[in-house]
Amino acid sequence: MLKEACASSERVAEQLTQERESYAELGAHLRAHPPSSVLTVARGSSDHAANYAAYLIMARLGRIVASLPMSLVTLNKAPLLVKDALAVAISQSGQSPDVVEPMSYFRAGGATTVALVNDAASPLANAAEWTMPLHAGPELSVAATKSFITSLVAGARLAGHWQNDAAFLSAIEQLPEALHAATQLDWSAALDVLVPAQRIMVVGRGISFPVALESALKFKETSVIQAEAFSGAEIKHGPMALIHDGYPLLIFATRGPAQEGLIKLAEEMRGRGANVLLAAPDNIRERNLTLPVAGTPDLDPITAIQAFYVMAAQLSVARGLNPDQPRHLSKVTKTN
Repeated sequence: MLKEACASSERVAEQLTQERESYAELGAHLRAHPPSSVLTVARGSSDHAANYAAYLIMARLGRIVASLPMSLVTLNKAPLLVKDALAVAISQSGQSPDVVEPMSYFRAGGATTVALVNDAASPLANAAEWTMPLHAGPELSVAATKSFITSLVAGARLAGHWQNDAAFLSAIEQLPEALHAATQLDWSAALDVLVPAQRIMVVGRGISFPVALESALKFKETSVIQAEAFSGAEIKHGPMALIHDGYPLLIFATRGPAQEGLIKLAEEMRGRGANVLLAAPDNIRERNLTLPVAGTPDLDPITAIQAFYVMAAQLSVARGLNPDQPRHLSKVTKTN
């Protein structure tokens, strides 16, 4: 897991040399034929990547994006009206029937279908009209790392080319260097809090919320910690009842309009006795963990999860576990 996570900068650099014309053509197609609706199709870590891509599309292009409950197609056989829609599937393996079948359904119904998939020869790649390989290379660890990061980058490329934003696309080109720098950050302070932990809340908001979702999943997968992700806007509702002295909270305060509120939340939770790990850029004095930054705040979640992955692999080992062999899990999950 650690080796593959640290290879992300190289894999992103490779991806950025590929499919340039395809992304540009797809962006031009979407501008010329604006979709009637936009849907994402994904599971697990890939769904968290889809959440990030959806946020970019909504924030930068103003198009509302929904996550498809795949059982509507695979089990309910619902008569969805998909003509002129855009369906974006994200997958590492491209094997799961509940991702492949909806894409075939959408394509047959007249939607524009895009697969961001690591296996370019997979059933998902064959089902979609537009296939954009992730170029993550073989991923042997059950816990996805470099395939998740390359999925985030692919989603950002799609949004950037659709918007035709040269400055954003230029910032994406700078990601390999930023990702490498992220692997060098010292998050050992988190180990002191998390090695004995049995549960944790992971908090983000806005564009950082997908990172909270992914981090919570990795805590469960690789360290057997009962982890839940919450938006900083939601934690003061029901979840607040769980906070007690020493309760660990990891808060991702990436740059952007949500950052100030997350920093204030960290202060309030400390006042309630929580053991807060505030991850923020180095200009935030109250931080416990330093977040790397990218060429623009909209890309900061990509470098943030890179720093987290290094710590997550170290945490699993420190807890006496093997992050490469999470119990009860396999690399490819096939559901209908």
